[in-house]
Amino acid sequence: MTVARDDRAEGAFATVRRGVALSPELRPGLAGTVALAVVAMLGRVAVPIAVQQGIDRGIRAPGGPDLGVVLTVVVVTLAALVVSTTCGYLMTRRLFTVSETALAALRARTFRHIHDLSMLHQQAERRGSLVARVTGDVDQITQFLQSGGIMLLLSSGQLVVTTVVMLIYSWQLTLVVYAAFVPAVVIIRLFQRRLASAYRIVRERTGAMLGVVAESVVGATVIRAYGVAGRTERRLDSAIGDLRTAQQRAMGTSVLSFSTGELAAGVALGAVVVVGVLLGVDGGLSVGQLTAFLFLVTLFIQPVQIATETLNEAQNAVAGWRRVLDVLDLDPDVADPDEVGVALPEGPLSVRFAGVSFRYPGGPIVLADVDLEIAARTRVAVVGETGSGKTTFAKLLTRLMDPGAGEVLLSGTPLTFVRFASLRSRVVLVPQDGFLFDATVAENIRFARPELTDAELESAFVELGLDDWLAGLPDGLQTAVGERGEALSVGERQLVALVRAYVADPDLLVLDEATSAVDPATEVRLQKALDAVTRGRTTVAIAHRLSTAESADEVIVVDAGRVVQRGPHARLLEDQDSIYAKLYASWLEQTR
Repeated sequence: MTVARDDRAEGAFATVRRGVALSPELRPGLAGTVALAVVAMLGRVAVPIAVQQGIDRGIRAPGGPDLGVVLTVVVVTLAALVVSTTCGYLMTRRLFTVSETALAALRARTFRHIHDLSMLHQQAERRGSLVARVTGDVDQITQFLQSGGIMLLLSSGQLVVTTVVMLIYSWQLTLVVYAAFVPAVVIIRLFQRRLASAYRIVRERTGAMLGVVAESVVGATVIRAYGVAGRTERRLDSAIGDLRTAQQRAMGTSVLSFSTGELAAGVALGAVVVVGVLLGVDGGLSVGQLTAFLFLVTLFIQPVQIATETLNEAQNAVAGWRRVLDVLDLDPDVADPDEVGVALPEGPLSVRFAGVSFRYPGGPIVLADVDLEIAARTRVAVVGETGSGKTTFAKLLTRLMDPGAGEVLLSGTPLTFVRFASLRSRVVLVPQDGFLFDATVAENIRFARPELTDAELESAFVELGLDDWLAGLPDGLQTAVGERGEALSVGERQLVALVRAYVADPDLLVLDEATSAVDPATEVRLQKALDAVTRGRTTVAIAHRLSTAESADEVIVVDAGRVVQRGPHARLLEDQDSIYAKLYASWLEQTR
């Protein structure tokens, strides 16, 4: 697992450089956008130059006011403003289009990367925080590029062009302006560092708040059932309060930064007036030049003020970019070998665990030195007490996680060498929770095979003996299951998940306690259907109800992470003091 870098150790510019490097869609047409920005900036200094020319060569002409010169200056200035405004519009439109395209790609890239992370990575992050990376953090970047980013681009060009024109008019006054602003820039730079830290905390608190909100919504039934609404509200109030405090601190630093810029602007204007008048008295500066210079100072002040105003927005965006980069910096520890990988051999698959051990980060050993083989076309039940390592066994077998030691092989091929496309098409896991998407029954089953017709789906229900259950649904195949399948009961969700696995027609079917929430009558019906479904293919069932073990070809007993027994159900019962015999006796007692 690659540890995300500490965002405090990486400067804002370094973060932006890395972000742009990971968003190549931002670069096409960048030169043209900058060229348009330059032309737009040149148009802004047309007014001060026009004022100087109009005063010195028109109004204060040696022979008296020259209206022809004034009219010419006005016409040329209007033409320059039309050109610069058009260029500004084109530049803004290009920047909006490019930024939307680039950040949509970044959002998709971040989502795919999160999706590719192993379950260990995903469990290390709160779900709300991961959602915030793809939504809120990318939104902050978008907002900055399309508003503050445009202003900073225009302001940077305006600062350069204005400085050049000021130097042409008076290098002395230009030094006065810079002398007023240099201390302010140093102070603002210090504020920027504080803002970077402040907005990093804001983004972290936002993710934490979204996590609490997500838990409160998803867990609403449990919250009501246990009467802990008040406690939940207090958790949410605390998260919202922490976010508010972080935002207030960040905004306070931003206001101080802005006030520093305002003070520097006032000092610069006052100093230019005083020094400019002194230069004018000595004949070194005309009235028109001094007036134009005051206009130029205003143009110089404007980008500095904009910089301080957008500083908090920029830091918020940089903090969001860092959080996105933190995710993209994580190398998936369960990686698809892709082109260098191989496909699984054709036909039913055999399974081998060779010296497999596994522990969750910071936890004890869950599986310890597991060595076993499962022949192709064998139906195996894996049983054991809660926490014995059964579900971890299923996750390793389907490569949702990789072992810490040893390797898992299917038909002699190590899973780490198998392309995901081949693995996912040949190996199907039916998880314990029977997760369904917010769609119809038919659409949920078609996640396995999109090309299936309604007639073929109905045929699958008939083959599994579930056609009467399907007929009892309000709209049959078109019945909406709701978010996470909550319009159906837990048992009904598992029925749909089993049909989905059946139509996928895998060579290795892994059932992780897939019938644990089904009523006894449905379980009997399902068990009969599964006997036909699993015949001829390798099946590994993580069994909670030991009726599954009764019908299996072989039972594997796991205890404290080790395989302690193995064999047919009847033979394992011969030793009444064995772990399996005790498990079976306990299960029989509970079912009476």
